[in-house]
Amino acid sequence: MSEEIREIVNNLELSPHPEGGFYKEVYRSDGMISQESLGTNFSGSRNYCTSIYFLLTSDNFSAFHRIKQDEIWHHYKGVSLYVHVIDREGRYQKYSVGKHFNKGESPQLIVPAGSWFASSVKEQSGYSLVGCTVAPGFDFDDFELANRQELVDQFPEHNEVIKQYTRV
Repeated sequence: MSEEIREIVNNLELSPHPEGGFYKEVYRSDGMISQESLGTNFSGSRNYCTSIYFLLTSDNFSAFHRIKQDEIWHHYKGVSLYVHVIDREGRYQKYSVGKHFNKGESPQLIVPAGSWFASSVKEQSGYSLVGCTVAPGFDFDDFELANRQELVDQFPEHNEVIKQYTRV
């Protein structure tokens, strides 16, 4: 880990994230949405909104996972980030999140609820510091880490990218 990355991790008090990289929750709204209002897809009430810092290095990747909510990615610092998305209909798209607007990048990306997604840093020896905002608020009950073989069985046409961005 470079000194710059170590400094960001220390200054922002980031911890290892289960899907890869480092994170820290920075916002969780006080207000709650009741489980009755959310419907049967959720196991309980959720905060209106949550937000985290997320740092990923080129030495790692964020493995395919999905959540029950939309997730908005915001690029803050470092090199651009690829976000690999397999939507509910099985379509794969690789998005580039960064600040090079003239090269088709966007500083913000919305990953629709229920989509499988993974991320990777675009350049070797680089890092990306992003923010992720989730509404209704994130809860680990809504998080599902992909099983490689099950995802390949479901989407065999995306075999290569699934194998590259899953751990088991």
